[in-house]
Amino acid sequence: MVKQNDRIVIQNAQLRGSDGLRNVVIEDGVVASITENDPGSGSTTFDAGGGLVTESFTNAHLHLDKVFTLAAFGDKALKEYQGEGMGNALRGIETAADVKRSQNATEMLDVAIRSLAMAAFYGNTHVRALADVDSKAGTRGVEVLCAARAQFAGIVDVQVVAFPQDGILREPGTLELLTRSMELGADVVGGIPWVELSEGDMKAHVEHVFDIAVAHDADVSMLLDDAGDPGLRTLEMMALEAIDRGWTGRALAHHCRAMKLYPEPYFERLVALLRQADVSVVSDPHTGPLHARVDALMREGVNVILGQDDISDAYYAFGRNNMSEVAFLGCHLLWMMTVEGQESLYDAVTTNGAQGMNIPDHKLAEGNPANLVVHEATDVTDVLRFHAPPRMVISHGVVVDRSRMADLGKIPLTERGGLEAT
Repeated sequence: MVKQNDRIVIQNAQLRGSDGLRNVVIEDGVVASITENDPGSGSTTFDAGGGLVTESFTNAHLHLDKVFTLAAFGDKALKEYQGEGMGNALRGIETAADVKRSQNATEMLDVAIRSLAMAAFYGNTHVRALADVDSKAGTRGVEVLCAARAQFAGIVDVQVVAFPQDGILREPGTLELLTRSMELGADVVGGIPWVELSEGDMKAHVEHVFDIAVAHDADVSMLLDDAGDPGLRTLEMMALEAIDRGWTGRALAHHCRAMKLYPEPYFERLVALLRQADVSVVSDPHTGPLHARVDALMREGVNVILGQDDISDAYYAFGRNNMSEVAFLGCHLLWMMTVEGQESLYDAVTTNGAQGMNIPDHKLAEGNPANLVVHEATDVTDVLRFHAPPRMVISHGVVVDRSRMADLGKIPLTERGGLEAT
């Protein structure tokens, strides 16, 4: 493993939006220079051979406490969540809650480690990870994810979200567990107000989440309007609360699938509100037949992110923390296959995700932290076409040991090409 104080030189790199090749020099954990001139040698010198070099990937939405649970619990919840135009999404959530009754911390940590190793292998260096907090799970998930966060420090930055998946008002004791989770080390306060049983309870749910966030100076992440019901309006509730609390830029909205069904006049007013509240939207179009209006939001200046969401759990059968694969799927499901669309969705799994997670300076530029990937492909189209693992991953100025990550992540041998770059 290269140490942070070593000098890393990446030669012959293709950068997005640049003509000709560049040399990227990393010193003391930051990008020291990007130059056409001879940069000299480094402790590690790597020839990118014209391959595309960009910021590393980010994943702003992952239920890390439930990865790889699908095989053990079957696909009943999967059918309910994805079927009937997502009209039965709440029933799917209720069915999926059974998973938590028989989980144990040791197994949860093992699969969380596997999932984060996958992230590192595929160049995903920042993850916002949700852990259910309720009467069934207690704070077990938060404690497990905090332990996983510590194990991957300096490789994958994990933001742990204390997440009341089954509601706050309808799950007595959850409010106290959320507060306890923040005391245990969670980074972000989660919410899911749309699962409450009345509009008043939905609003109270939002207010409770912001109460805890303000008390702990923490960001907010809420799963909102995640069903085929155009009457769901909790995204508006969250945006208004962020403005009222002075929490603009610190509230991240996930899913917002009902947006697809909103009438145009209401959607236009909502977009203006999102801009005022500086709310970013995370969409996961591959995990359900409805999705937020990604292209329209981008055109209107709202920061839009793509997330992995799930890895082989009650809501999604696949997933491997490969964010170029997520963007590839997004190109198809969102019909964003033009060069402009591809570039926008690449942003959605790199810099846009960092913006929504409030990760500073996640941009390949001189003076910024060195979190980047070196692809074999020479342009975004081929990165997405093949969604192959990067040849090199650098996290916090250190070359990631991708061979070790491949072993921890149980990566198939067919995916392990290019490991000479470790």
